Amino acid sequence: MAAHAQLRRQVRQLGETLGRTIAGAHGEAWLERVEALRHLGKAAREGDLSARQKMAETFRTHNDEDLLVLARAFAQFLNLANIAEQHHTVSPAGRAQQPYPNPLPDTLERLRTGGVTQAARQTAVNKLHMDMVLTAHPTEVTRRTLIHKYSELASELWHWDDGRDPEATRDADRRIEELVSQSWHTEEIRATRPTPVDEARWGFAVIENSLWDAVPRFLRDYESTLAEHELDLPLAARPVRFSSWMGGDRDGNPNVTAAVTEQVLLLARWKAAELFADTLHQLGSELSMADCTEEFRTLAGDGPEPYRALLKSLRNRLLQVKEAINRRLSGDRVALEDCLLSDDALLTPLQACHDSLCACGLDVIADGRLKDTLRRVHTFGTGLQRLDIRQHSEYHLNALGELTRYLGLGDYTHWTEEEKQAFLLRELASRRPLLPRQWSPSPETREVLDTCRTISRFPPESFGLYVISMASRPSDVLAVQLLLRECGVDWAMPVAPLFETLDDLNGATETIGALLNIDWYRGYIQGQQAVMIGYSDSAKDAGVLAANWAQYRAQEALVKLAQTHDLTLTLFHGRGGSIGRGGGPAHAAILSQPPGSVDGGLRVTEQGEMIRFKFGLPDLAVRSLQLYASALLEALLQPPPEPQPAWRDLMDRLADESCRHYRAVVRDDPDFVPFFRAATPEQELAKLPLGSRPTKRKKEGGVESLRAIPWIFAWSQNRLLLPSWLGAVEAIRTARDGQDAATLDEMSQDWPFFATRLAMLEMVFMKTDADLSRAYAERLVPAELQHLGQTLADRLLADAATLKALLSEDTLMRSDQWNRESILLREPYIEPLHWLQIELLARERQAEREQWPASRVQVIEKALMVTIAGIAAGMRNTG
Repeated sequence: MAAHAQLRRQVRQLGETLGRTIAGAHGEAWLERVEALRHLGKAAREGDLSARQKMAETFRTHNDEDLLVLARAFAQFLNLANIAEQHHTVSPAGRAQQPYPNPLPDTLERLRTGGVTQAARQTAVNKLHMDMVLTAHPTEVTRRTLIHKYSELASELWHWDDGRDPEATRDADRRIEELVSQSWHTEEIRATRPTPVDEARWGFAVIENSLWDAVPRFLRDYESTLAEHELDLPLAARPVRFSSWMGGDRDGNPNVTAAVTEQVLLLARWKAAELFADTLHQLGSELSMADCTEEFRTLAGDGPEPYRALLKSLRNRLLQVKEAINRRLSGDRVALEDCLLSDDALLTPLQACHDSLCACGLDVIADGRLKDTLRRVHTFGTGLQRLDIRQHSEYHLNALGELTRYLGLGDYTHWTEEEKQAFLLRELASRRPLLPRQWSPSPETREVLDTCRTISRFPPESFGLYVISMASRPSDVLAVQLLLRECGVDWAMPVAPLFETLDDLNGATETIGALLNIDWYRGYIQGQQAVMIGYSDSAKDAGVLAANWAQYRAQEALVKLAQTHDLTLTLFHGRGGSIGRGGGPAHAAILSQPPGSVDGGLRVTEQGEMIRFKFGLPDLAVRSLQLYASALLEALLQPPPEPQPAWRDLMDRLADESCRHYRAVVRDDPDFVPFFRAATPEQELAKLPLGSRPTKRKKEGGVESLRAIPWIFAWSQNRLLLPSWLGAVEAIRTARDGQDAATLDEMSQDWPFFATRLAMLEMVFMKTDADLSRAYAERLVPAELQHLGQTLADRLLADAATLKALLSEDTLMRSDQWNRESILLREPYIEPLHWLQIELLARERQAEREQWPASRVQVIEKALMVTIAGIAAGMRNTG
């Protein structure tokens, strides 16, 4: 494809650079060995079955240390290919060929010519709000050390694009050679799991290295594009905000404690103070003019350079905050108030600078870096990001049960829902404290209370939402609000129930409706309600199609409920990177949501490796924000149609049928769990130090206790990607072979929700490989379970064929050549890693059975971890 010619050239150049590095480190013979395997991988992807056999035989003859070198080589090839593609995405040549080359200008022009009035467009601009919630879900397998090198490498690729300055190109060649060599000689796998604080620091690094520059750039571009359409972006507008779960998400992670949350909140403020202090230093060096208003001179003093004087004073205050935080984190008895600086403490003097400059006719100066700084304050604040707190509803239930037993009131955990609500509302209305002073709760309950007390010590702007996992009843929400109040939180922290199982999604409207019928509750929320929609556990529970339909119906019903009660509803989408966890192209996902679902803004998790792929470089971050903003404007002004009754009826039946097929395999087949554990590296994933959180919520239990992320991650490794398609196409096939073919055609043509589901399935099947999944099963699965591997591979092929027939296509993703080429580009490098992984899994399991020497096992496990990381890099959206 012509659009990818430049990308392929740069991938080839980077590959050659890596080849020279490998030859320098291990000799030319090693480079020839790697190249021979790469050619076999390419031949295998082109249909040469003998190439796969040759790879399998080659790897069986190599010793463990050699397999480690080969695994590292192909994993590095994939990382370099990703860097090249990230750069190509934002290069002029790449942007020109993408589905949305100029998303904001194109969308605004389309809306204008489509008859949308200027007033309506301005209203949509005023309503537009994006809240990107950065999470540390453990699918980011690349070390921060290497991410920094990769970012530098990507910046050098601009010189390869241009080529007009031979000296600059030669310098870039040398620097790229150096960075590739550094990467090769750096350990790619962490020695230990990151702590929650480590994860938070990684999130801070994304803001510092990318978003700090990207946000003002995005807003300048957004403002100028709006101005061309006679639309306005107020200086105080906050179209984009950033929140985080890193250090606040304690659901299933015992490593996130109240002490950790406080440390993360302080470190975030330390980083914000550092970034703003540096920014004010640069700003002070520029604002040397003397002209100012009398009002400003009263504020800044009588010096010859009033703006510099005020900025210096403000910077000194930030440095004092940094010092106070340092001392408190070191254990000194520093008052928390000395560590806190309000947003207004920055905004008020900076706004005064801006107003004075404008009043003196110096608008061009006021609207330069000073305006960028003001917008950074509005976006990031003195807390850098807003921290969400997430906890499982069971913890609140048990805390109140322990409390009521101590007080002699009975056992809250055994009360009916009506009894719980009556108790909670009675206590919420009471002015006396509920928590006894002399009570010594259990460690679990103490941790719940300490978390609430930590919230009480920080200003409201430090936090986003308190998210309750597995919420299913009104009492789950009221319980948190009571615990917060009892622990000193004297402001109405937004509490968002997370509806994530199929049953909870189906009952979401009933739960929120019951809350809205409570006078006290309506007074608490003041017309603002947040609800989190879970994608991961619902898909794991019921299969992807049934989950998608339940999510759609829940959102649709909640939107109508919010309209009835005249409140602003913010739907918080807990998406992952993979299709099985709600992932996929953001633009299409937004435009396939129910009408009205983004009226209260868009709040969405950006998880694991997807943070780096969307926001890891400033240019990528600007591009991602443009795509989000353009899709939101379109969804606000030209929402998708409501489904016709016939479509709803058919979707109900498709959801039921797909769920039945899915659960028949995942829940009902007694061979499934042992097959899953044998055919994928699920057990071995626990050894990969990906994140601070355990792979299971509970130590005991099978697949049902496994977190959705390793569940998806494991299936992506053997290329079956089972959770992302199982049941969906079988249900569609049944309908198509019956009386519903015409309705399916209508839905795929006229309903964005259904069309997007089909497009996501296309992408899934494009990434699957039935032959590879069979190879995993044949080598790794006991003979008595082999039948299931064959059955699932056959079902995969049949479903892919059905989808192509439904779409009247002979090739998957024919209408999405950009993403199709992206997938195909990586395949020759991923292919050898799969065969390496199969061999290493076989050896690792044999080593466990036969108790091989620990030194040998360590090499095998390291090589295996490299293949897992490499395949994840190649598959991109893995978790």
